Amino acid sequence: MKIGVLGAGHMGSAIIKGLVNKYDPRDILVKGHHVTSELKDLSKTLGFTIVDDDFPSDLNVLFVTTPAPITVSILKNTKLPDQTVIVSAAQGVTEAEINSVHKNNSVVCIVPNIPVAVNAGCIAVGESDHANEDDVKTALKVVASLGTLIKTSNQNLGIVGTVAGCGPAFVDVFMDALADAAVQNGLDRETAFKVAASMVQGSGKLALDTGISPATLKDQVTSPGGSTIKGVVALDATGFRNAVNKAVNDANQ
Repeated sequence: MKIGVLGAGHMGSAIIKGLVNKYDPRDILVKGHHVTSELKDLSKTLGFTIVDDDFPSDLNVLFVTTPAPITVSILKNTKLPDQTVIVSAAQGVTEAEINSVHKNNSVVCIVPNIPVAVNAGCIAVGESDHANEDDVKTALKVVASLGTLIKTSNQNLGIVGTVAGCGPAFVDVFMDALADAAVQNGLDRETAFKVAASMVQGSGKLALDTGISPATLKDQVTSPGGSTIKGVVALDATGFRNAVNKAVNDANQ
């Protein structure tokens, strides 16, 4: 399996890191808009190959992670074999726009988030109108190695991407606040961070593995008159839910 990555910014680098965890780094081929010193250093560390010219004729899948405004123009200057499935992470660039450049290639549009770097991403997958079914299966097998796939309509790619893509920053703010409160109560900073991060990891895994709604999971640990329900009431009193709702709505504009 030969996998290419076009673009090596924050998202491209995250995808590269996730891919080398699952595939032979020698089969990961990366072409940056500019070959920076950071890209060279990353290549030395992870072992993938930087492509200076064209991708090889046996390329199976190409992740496109270039900025949306320049993606189509960059693809016009990128030669690809017909069997290469294009997996576009350029949010806002449609399947039709990519096919206008590469008419014979199947296209799958995704919205990943940064945790793909540790194969724990939340990846929205849109509908492919003209892609070959076998090509889609091939692409999604590779994409699934980076995390959890959320299949949705193209219309909802934006909101799924907002929650998945912006959500890690919101959770980081939450974890930072938890850690600060723990430090305020005497815990050292390193341990406070580990407790907060481990708790978030476990809570997410429990919700995914059981399929139980977050509201029900919350009810299971809020004993009558207990400390947890007091904390939940305090969150509501200080507008926690409304703050999260506003953060998502503002980010989704």
